[in-house]
Amino acid sequence: MELRVQEVALEHVNLVWDHIERYIEEALGYSCGDYCARDARVLTTNGSWNIIVASDDTGKIHGAAIVSYFNRPDYRVAFVVAIGGKLISNRTTFKQFEEILRARGATYLEGAGRDSIVRLWSRYGLEKKYTIIGKEL
Repeated sequence: MELRVQEVALEHVNLVWDHIERYIEEALGYSCGDYCARDARVLTTNGSWNIIVASDDTGKIHGAAIVSYFNRPDYRVAFVVAIGGKLISNRTTFKQFEEILRARGATYLEGAGRDSIVRLWSRYGLEKKYTIIGKEL
């Protein structure tokens, strides 16, 4: 099955949400309570975050990602907030994903992930930068 990766326009977020919510909910289950699917819906419908989906020839969505963008002095970072389903499942879909990020001005790709995701994404050139730790004050 060949998947097409594409960004969801802001005006279509509510149209696709029911088709992607389970992917986002599952992915954010690993966020240690930082975000839930409801938070992601609010932040994508107000345009703070962007949705990227992978769909087949019939239009059925098989995976989704939420990306936020921010600037550092030397890079425009595309930060993967959540990713679930079959979105980045091979080099072809990863290339499509990168092209979307570049089209939004990103010059660096980043995300937080558990060890299994770090291993998977290392196939596509991503390297572990640091470990994030935290404590409520």
